[in-house]
Formats: sequence, C-alpha cells, structure tokens
Amino acid sequence: MIEIIGPLAHDAVTSAGKPLSLQRQLIERLQQAILGGRLPAGAWLPSSRLLAAELGVSRNTVVIAYDHLVAEGYVLADRKGTRVTSLSSPAAHADAQQEAAASEVAYAARLEPFAAIRPQREGASLLMPGTPALDRFPLAAWRRSLERAMEHALPHALGYGPAAGEPALRDAIAAHLRIARGVRCDGSQVVITEGAQESLNLCVRLLTNPGDIAWVEEPGYRGAKASFNLGDLKTVPMRVDPEGIAVPPDAWRVNPPKLIYTSPAHQYPTGAVLSVARRLELIAQARRAGAWLIEDDYDGEFRHTGEPIASMQGLVADAPVLYVGSFSKTMFPALRIGFVVLPRSMAAHTRVALQEMLRGGHRLDQLALAHFIEAGEFGRHLGRMRRLYRERQQALREALGVHFAPAQILGGHCGMHLTLRLPRHIADRALVERAEAQRLAPRALSSFALQPSDEDNGLVIGYGNTPAEQIAAAVSQLADMARELAAQRKSKR
Repeated sequence: MIEIIGPLAHDAVTSAGKPLSLQRQLIERLQQAILGGRLPAGAWLPSSRLLAAELGVSRNTVVIAYDHLVAEGYVLADRKGTRVTSLSSPAAHADAQQEAAASEVAYAARLEPFAAIRPQREGASLLMPGTPALDRFPLAAWRRSLERAMEHALPHALGYGPAAGEPALRDAIAAHLRIARGVRCDGSQVVITEGAQESLNLCVRLLTNPGDIAWVEEPGYRGAKASFNLGDLKTVPMRVDPEGIAVPPDAWRVNPPKLIYTSPAHQYPTGAVLSVARRLELIAQARRAGAWLIEDDYDGEFRHTGEPIASMQGLVADAPVLYVGSFSKTMFPALRIGFVVLPRSMAAHTRVALQEMLRGGHRLDQLALAHFIEAGEFGRHLGRMRRLYRERQQALREALGVHFAPAQILGGHCGMHLTLRLPRHIADRALVERAEAQRLAPRALSSFALQPSDEDNGLVIGYGNTPAEQIAAAVSQLADMARELAAQRKSKR
C-alpha cells in the first residue's frame, strides 16, 4: 500500500503553514488514490493493523481514517473487511479539456448580451448617473425610524416575514403612490423585493416561459435586458424617440410580445417622456395581444419643472401594467428595497406562488421605512432633493454649454442625469475609458443599446452625486479628453 499512497510525514504542513496531522494525510492520500483509479472499485484495503504497521503510525489513526472514508462513501466496511466503492470515473485528460472548452464557449455565448458593459473602475464617482446625493440623506431621522422598529418589533422581526413584505410598508407605499404618482392600488397589490432588479426578475418568472418575446427600449435600461436574458426570453429592441418608445405598426404581428419594458415618466437614459397617446395605444394593444407592460418609474419622483408626470398604470382601470419602483435613488442604494405593484386580478392569483418564490427578509429595514414614510420624513427628503438636483442640473447644463458647444442635450426635466450626444469622430466608449482614469464616471450612451447606431454615440452624465461647485471643472476635464481623442483620430488619417 505504501507504493500507492506514499509515506506519511510527521512534520507535514498545509499551504497556510499549519501542521497537517497523520490522520488527515492518510485520508487525503487514500481519497486521491481512489479518485485517480490507483485503488479501483472493489479493491480491498489492508486491515487497519497491517496498514498501521506498514506506515509506522498508530492503529487508531488508520481506524479513524477508514471511518471517515466510509462516512463520505469512498469505501464500504463489513465483516469481510474494507473495500473501495464504485465511483464514476473522471473523464480522460484530453476529453476533460475538450468538455471544459465547450462549456466555456457555451457560457460565453450566454453572457454575450453583457459584453458591452464595462466594470466600474474603483474610485471613479463624479458624474456617475444613477447615484443620489448620499451626503444629504437625513441619517438622524432614519436612525430614529430604525430605533423605533427595533423597540417595537424585536425579537419577532428576527424571523421570516410575509413573502410579499411587511404589511405596514406595503400600505405606506400604496398610500404614497396613490397621491404622488397616480397609481391605482392598495397594499394588497404591492410586493416588496430586494430592489427594482428583483422586481424585474419576478415579473419574468411570473409571466413568461423561455423563448417568449420581450420588448425593451433602445437605448434602454440594461437591468431589464439582463432579466430578460436570464429568463431565456427573445429580447427585441424598440427605438426611443422624443416621445418615448416608438413601436412600428407591424411589430405586434412580426414579434408579438409577452412582456414590454418601458420607463414612461423619464426614459433611461434619453430622458424622453412617453406621450399620453402612446401610453394609451400601448395599453390597448397589449390587451389585444395578451401582453403585459412593465412600467419602471425610474427617478420619476424628481421632476424639476411643473407637476410630476403621473403613472401609466393609473391612466386606465385594470390596465395590464406592473408598476416597478425602488428606494435606491430616493433613499440610498444599500437599502435594497424595491417593489412591484401587481394588477388587482394578478395579486389575488399569485399569493401562493409568491410564497414559493420569495422569503420575507430585511424586516427591520422594512418596518423602519414604513415609519419613515408615514412620519412624513420621506416626503420632506424628496422635496429637499428636488431642489438640490434642480440646482446641480442647471450647473451641468451651463458647463456643457461652455465646454461642449454646440451641445445636443437630451432630457433634463426630471431625474439625476443628462445625456449628451457626441459627434461621430469622438467615440463615447474611448472617452469614458479615459474619464475613468481621472476618477470621472459618465457612461457611454452606446453601451445602453443592443444594436447601437450613430445616434447612440454620447455620454450619460450624472449630477446627483456631484456637488454643483465641482461640475464645471469635471466637465472641462471631459472636454479636454474629447479634444485629445479628436486630435488623435485626425492625426491617424
């Protein structure tokens, strides 16, 4: 046996420098010999007494090693002795390499829709879209809400909660949405999720089967495309113009959808507002086609001019619309609380399914958020942020007008970002890569499109997390980089 497993060392150590016991060495040597085929299925192992004598260790060491191998299923022990069990043989080395290569190709193909996405460089933050002013969040008020939740809910709130979320928060969200967003709902229709992304995943799981067709805005929110891709849906891009998603007349026949994703109040990233005519047409066509609309209210709370744009869901009674939102922009991203408002008929039928799909958690945060909303702190915070973001947006507009004149700016009446179209000779992705090296984090407009066109060359520039006094200098840096790229391209001609 020593020829098969080799001698044991009394002074062996692990890769971390810790002592490796004789018992552990023997277990690992025998496992490797069995998996490697040196001890084939059915082979009898020496008695514990004989193996102990051969290796120069105590019999107890061998007995414990054999017991461990029996527990893991490597060997069987009976009155006759200990023998190796029948295990599946690992593939030959060449076959294993081929299988690994094929698996890698298949995995790469599955992730191809994400290929255009660049990972965020560590430390880059100024001008990042989608990030709120974290230093202006009312921590003292939030702490009071958390303390109140702990005082009234512990230890009960440490267990699993209702699958659809805490009733107090569902009711508070419904009350807010009815007044602020014109959503027709009550708390029974609200499902609490871990952010808007899980809400989108839930919509896919509830309403589609692999191979179904889903429409997305082009350019549009990458999270929706990710959810549809992971649900094995066929994703069809629909161009966005100044009136929002523009559906060609024959699309309902050529690519009949099961799901349609849209952000009507403030389209991300172009900032377009979906016209009421298109909203009503989408609802009517979806009803005829048996399709469902996902209305993502992306930063619709931050309307800077006039009255807030009301929801599409509230336009028509019993509309086939699932209204999705989160508190990542209105509160802070780490909160990880989102929600989806289901149509009333769907809410009644999905109660059992939701209990299987979701596990109620983050109960203290949910209860604290319910109190934060009911106490009026949420409304006051939104008011302060609207004023702040209006000021920062104006600073960004002025800086773009100075450094990128003539600037074609998209959007601007809502949210926390502006989109700047770039001339064709300045590649947006190359400019973003240079900006990241200088700790600036705008996004390339083309990265939001499944099939980028010339009009998708631009920058999505956030101002939510950037103080107004720093915006001009940051935009000036961007302009200098853009001029360098243009000069380099000209010199190569």
